Amino acid sequence: MISILLARQLAVLFLIMGCGFLLVKLHLVRSEESRTLSVITLYLIMPCVIINAFQIDYSREIRDGFLLALLAAVLIHVILFLLCRLLGKFLKFSSVEKASLIYSNAGNLIIPLVTAVLGEEWVIYASAFLCVQTIVLWTHGQSLMKESRGINWKKILSNINLIAIAAGILLFFTQLPLPSVLTDTIDTLSSTIGPVSMLVLGMLLAEVHWKEVFAGKRIYLIVFLKMAVFPGAVLVFLRFLSHAVPMAHAQTILLISLLAVITPSATTITQMAQLYDNHAPYASAINVLTTLVCILTMPLMVALYTL
Repeated sequence: MISILLARQLAVLFLIMGCGFLLVKLHLVRSEESRTLSVITLYLIMPCVIINAFQIDYSREIRDGFLLALLAAVLIHVILFLLCRLLGKFLKFSSVEKASLIYSNAGNLIIPLVTAVLGEEWVIYASAFLCVQTIVLWTHGQSLMKESRGINWKKILSNINLIAIAAGILLFFTQLPLPSVLTDTIDTLSSTIGPVSMLVLGMLLAEVHWKEVFAGKRIYLIVFLKMAVFPGAVLVFLRFLSHAVPMAHAQTILLISLLAVITPSATTITQMAQLYDNHAPYASAINVLTTLVCILTMPLMVALYTL
């Protein structure tokens, strides 16, 4: 049932993405104007979504569920690192391929999907994965794409999503009430996350050179690993963990962790590739192809998990 709901919601999001694509193709807007929407999403809508997720009554059940999601996120990244290291010995992954395999586009997709399929009360568990991935992405991921060592702590600590998560956790544990006008504003902005994110993606896809995307043979191997092999390994682990943890709603909480993993490659990796002059067209091609494939692979993975 959940996989059907997910497929339906993905179809809705992809139709919205198609609207963004058409706006550019009809020359009503330019692809580069999507940057404005990206800034609005990153610095306004996403923090509102995260803070809104923590605007619920405190309970031990929710606290324990959040800690479970946090632990699952850490262990998932360990599994992804190990798989990448093991397979990399034979397949000789480049830095772009490694980053694309490890980091997912959870920041743009997981929250609108969880909100639509499961409900707003479950977004708090998606925030746990985002917290872990954000830290790892701006430490290991950035070093990998720069092909140099070093951690940009300033970039991590100033990340607006991490600040929003910290603020949300503080509000959750202290149960400090926000003014009703402010909560209504946050809630209204939160509801726009899905449409705005997909409009941005559609506008970006309108400028993609499709022949370059489908030309290389190795990209299909990377996409297969990213959307089938790596998620499959995580799926097996999460199914085992869901049965091993004696907690109410453990299966659903871990399903949210799975949803975060089975999203396409992170758009941040493409941005980093451009910034550090590290095969940006290839990184963009992986992002585009995994985005196209996910409408089939995501419902399939969810169906296998819920069997």
